[in-house]
Amino acid sequence: MSATGVRIALCQITSTADPAHNLSLLRDWVRHAAESGAQVVVFPEATMAHFGVRLADVAQPLDGPWAQAVAELAQAHDVLIAVGMFTPAGTRVRNTVLLTGRGYHLGYDKIHLYDAFGYRESATVAPGSDCVTVTVNDVVLGVATCYDIRFPPLFQRLADSGASAILLPTSWGAGEGKAAQWEVLVRARALDAGAWVLGCDQADPAGVGVAVDPSAPTGIGHSLIVDPFGRVYGELDAAPGLLVVDVDTAVPLRARAATGVLANRASHAFRTDETPT
Repeated sequence: MSATGVRIALCQITSTADPAHNLSLLRDWVRHAAESGAQVVVFPEATMAHFGVRLADVAQPLDGPWAQAVAELAQAHDVLIAVGMFTPAGTRVRNTVLLTGRGYHLGYDKIHLYDAFGYRESATVAPGSDCVTVTVNDVVLGVATCYDIRFPPLFQRLADSGASAILLPTSWGAGEGKAAQWEVLVRARALDAGAWVLGCDQADPAGVGVAVDPSAPTGIGHSLIVDPFGRVYGELDAAPGLLVVDVDTAVPLRARAATGVLANRASHAFRTDETPT
């Protein structure tokens, strides 16, 4: 591993409706990831409980027992864990990525809610508003969630905040063309931000016999690591699996210098105060 980097493991699992069972999955997968030398371990969105259940029934605060159990797991293996859970927000919940370990215990609340493809996440989930970064081995890591991938400004803002890599826990909705869109979007955001993008999706529940609501976004697998030049570094299939990468901060520097995208945004902004000729 480069002296200017960090080893990150993506754990592509299928969560169930039972937070206690899903916590046991975390214990097994964090152990495997730590044995691979990972210092950051990423799990999908909705790992606490998959979509299609009453989220208010499972939501807990960041100081609740589920998140505290994850914190103890992170401490035991000396890793940072990024994992999707749900936290209370009045009559709704927040779709939160818990970031715990290595001196951190905080959450990123998903900003862009999945009101698309016939699903309405905002009916039960309240949006977040704040960008979040953490630092491991002097590497700044940004955080986004699933549908956020369709919004380039968030990824560029994280890059502006110093992020060399962006963790992307996901529970991607199945459907015609959705797998192709997933790859295109992850590669595009990596180019937009000049950053590594690490998309950790739920494994396809059909492959492991987990019953889900077919109308809910419950994952298709194909977790994906893309480098800052938009090149696919690694990808899983639909089944559960572990994907490990050594994120090198020298690569974003080269990509940003080559493409000029971040530096050239202001000088090439569209003008609206001129009359066409």
